[in-house]
Amino acid sequence: MTEHMPFLASGRQGHFRLESGHHGDLWFQLETLCLNAREIRPFAVRLAEKLRKHEVEVVCGPLVEGAFVGLLVSLELGCEFVYSERFADETREGLFPVEYRLPKALRPAVKDKRVAIVNDVINAGSAVRGAFFDLQTHGAHVVAISALLALGEAIAEFATKHGVALELLERKPNHLWTPAECPLCAAGMPLEIVGTS
Repeated sequence: MTEHMPFLASGRQGHFRLESGHHGDLWFQLETLCLNAREIRPFAVRLAEKLRKHEVEVVCGPLVEGAFVGLLVSLELGCEFVYSERFADETREGLFPVEYRLPKALRPAVKDKRVAIVNDVINAGSAVRGAFFDLQTHGAHVVAISALLALGEAIAEFATKHGVALELLERKPNHLWTPAECPLCAAGMPLEIVGTS
């Protein structure tokens, strides 16, 4: 890719506990991603072009930043847009303790429709996985997962397992570990909790 996304410079190395419960060594601060939507729009146009062949009827964007990107993509595709909200169960242990669900009023909009899940950056894929399973619950046919950037291979493995197309603008290598297998924990490196607010 010749034109790099403006937020790539904000990635930083460290030892992070992600929303999924995994530990990783790369994190992007994305709250300002759409501060200037004009800068992101060309990338949304490119995502829409990748998705066009899938005959998408509805785009679903996980809140927060993924929904903003998803909305821009839906405008380019001329299709409907829905979003999924984050629900955290603080008592739930293990990996992927967070769920993403469509608001009740939006659930009928996805029934029997071809849906693409569009996100900003996918790491372990917590938001995408949550949206995927909730969409299926409400009768959607998820035909594609799409994002500006994927870190590592977790989302590619998920898409392959579930027979869903994966359309990305860029990939970057990344490491994910379960807490028990994390070499950064073993080395005593301080852990920063991210992606939970």
